[in-house]
Amino acid sequence: EHQHTRYNPLRDDWVLVSAHRVKRPWQGQLEELPPEQVYRWDPKNPLCPGATRANGEVNPWYQGTFVFPNDFPALQPDAPEPGDSDHPLFQAAAARGVCKVMCFHPWSDLSLPHMTLMDIRAVINKWAELEAELGSTYTWVQIFENKGAMMGCSNPHPHCQVWASNFLPNEARLEDQTQRQYMNQYGVPMLLEYAEQEASREERVVVKNKNWLVVVPYWATWPFQTLLLPRRHVCRLQDLSANETISLASIMQKLLIRYDNLFEISFPYSMGWHG
Repeated sequence: EHQHTRYNPLRDDWVLVSAHRVKRPWQGQLEELPPEQVYRWDPKNPLCPGATRANGEVNPWYQGTFVFPNDFPALQPDAPEPGDSDHPLFQAAAARGVCKVMCFHPWSDLSLPHMTLMDIRAVINKWAELEAELGSTYTWVQIFENKGAMMGCSNPHPHCQVWASNFLPNEARLEDQTQRQYMNQYGVPMLLEYAEQEASREERVVVKNKNWLVVVPYWATWPFQTLLLPRRHVCRLQDLSANETISLASIMQKLLIRYDNLFEISFPYSMGWHG
């Protein structure tokens, strides 16, 4: 009931928790969002099968997942080296990579929680394939989905982005460092130990199955933040067994259905995979 700080071992920093503040009077506004009309297929939607994208490319009439190079990439493979710095406070380095867009399904009016388990499994398998393919060339492969207009998604079609870079982003670099330190100090993988602790305490578990665990992390910063963890030591999506993949599809579906039901809307979120 009293304010305190909690340690985030992944980021090696502390989070202020002031739980008593939820008791304060609140006079904010509550209103229902107008229902969003999304057509199952729209020739003007550049992610739909058969539609023309901004660069003039025409999408194939795909029936499952569909991956293509981002037409407006944040990273390109042939970026030149920046000039030498004349001062230590003005440093720059080359950033090279590729950006891809991956459509989950040909229908625009679906999202992950409404797809079948087999369709979600196909998405996960494609993620694993892209991680293996791009990871053979690039240092880091980041799979992420921003769902919903308020999260910055510019298109209602179910899709994500995959960025591969020749450098470790700050978050990944820090998580790599802290997990190596934990392994050296305690002899066990940090997140495997954390999953076992949360499963036994059952205080923050949102949903679980034989292979996966979803918790509100002890060091949560954001409202309704969750962390999805494997229950065995596995580093990459491509290392999952067939059973673990279908189990992952199942727990993702259950988690996202809970978000949708909690807010009674197609819940907007940001999701990212850290291998």
